[in-house]
Amino acid sequence: MARTLGVDYGTRRVGFAVSDEMAIVAVPLFIREVTSVAEAVRVVRAVAAEKGAACVVVGIPLNMDGSKGPMALQVEAFVALLREGGGLEIATWDERLSTGLVERMLVAADVSRARRKEVRDKLAAQVILQGYLDSRSAGSAWEDGEG
Repeated sequence: MARTLGVDYGTRRVGFAVSDEMAIVAVPLFIREVTSVAEAVRVVRAVAAEKGAACVVVGIPLNMDGSKGPMALQVEAFVALLREGGGLEIATWDERLSTGLVERMLVAADVSRARRKEVRDKLAAQVILQGYLDSRSAGSAWEDGEG
């Protein structure tokens, strides 16, 4: 079974996580600095190829009421560009609380502000990917059906 890549997209940084081959556990990878959406697309495609991922799951930061704010619209534009090249299954996942959850965990663990910045996005990618993997194994209706 191919791996799944989790992506926490940001306009300056992109966090990555990858699943094990059985698609059970998400493991944080790294963060890449990017200067444009086109560069982010290239980096995601390269990481997917390097890790042998057939599917990329991108977190969509919806508002608490489920509506789409400016960042969700930017992520959707990124996803549209990522889909253009074909070859990869692309799914989206509601990440509305992932970064906040990661931030609270790091603060509770007394991680310094500088270190939190270094790891936050890759841990958010792990939370996004793990939620997606858990829903797939449980047959949950929470996934968005895109792909």
